[in-house]
This record gives sequence, C-alpha cells and structure tokens, in this order.
Amino acid sequence: MSHLTRAGEALRRRYGASPLHLLLTLACFALALYAGIRLLKGDTTGVAIWFVGAALLHDLVLLPAYSLTDRAAQFLCRGRAAEGEGVPRPGVNYLRVPAFVSGVLFLVWWPLILRKGGRYTAYTALSADGFLARWLLITAALFAASAVTLIVRTWLRLRPERTRHRAQAQARRTAK
Repeated sequence: MSHLTRAGEALRRRYGASPLHLLLTLACFALALYAGIRLLKGDTTGVAIWFVGAALLHDLVLLPAYSLTDRAAQFLCRGRAAEGEGVPRPGVNYLRVPAFVSGVLFLVWWPLILRKGGRYTAYTALSADGFLARWLLITAALFAASAVTLIVRTWLRLRPERTRHRAQAQARRTAK
C-alpha cells in the first residue's frame, strides 16, 4: 500500500468523505467568498440587511410553512399496515420535487409572476406579461413529468410480480 493511499484512507476516516469531496467543498467556499467580496463592494449595509432579513424570513416563516406542508403530504400519502399503523409511501417524493422546484421559481420570479415588476420593462424593454402563464405551464409540466416517472417506476417495480402471476396462471391452465 502506497503512502498516498494510506494518507487518503486516513483522511477519509477523519473527515468522513473522500479527499475530492473536501477539495470541492473548499472550492465552493472560495467561490462564495469571492462572490461575497464582490457583492459587498457596493451597498454593504443594504446587502447585510437583505441577508439577515432573508435568513429571518426563511427560518421564521418559510421553514415552518414547508415543513408543515411536507408533514401533511406525508400524512396523506401513508398506507395502512396490518396493525393499523401508517406505512410510509415513497410517492410523496413525487410531490416534493416538483413543488420545491416550482416554489423556487416562484420565489425568484414572483414580482414578474404577480405583475409587480414595473422596472423590468423599463430596464429590459421587454414586456412582463406572460410570466404567470409560463410559471403555471412549467409547474404543470413538472408535476406531469413527476407523475409519469412515478407510473413508469411503479410499472417496472411490479413487472416481476406480473410475470410470476402469469407463470402461475399458465401452470394452472396446463395442469387442468
């Protein structure tokens, strides 16, 4: 075993992941630091207030809201076990992903979706009309793609069971 391999394994034991993970994490922190320095060159106080406000809005409003929504979705997507207790179903993930992506898109584009982006037209010379319709179409496409994925995965998961049932039925027919 080479010295480099032993050092990599020692780092993995102490750090908990590969050296590549550590390198990528450090690169992400360096990029965030660079972006922060560039961002704070302008209105430092305004940017700091915006970050604190965003953190408070997320922690005090958004996190409880989407945690409660996720709990409700988990409750509604539970099956019944033999003992009467709920059995978690992975189908809730097919609601989470499109809802999350749609929510992020709304969070980024809400002024234009709700037609509150007056300066957008002045700055870009483009109309702000149509953002609501586009966001609704994207949201519908996300949920449709998620539904198709759920259907295909369920069909593939149940295929061995269908094959076994067919074989059993054919065996019964030939036994008669």
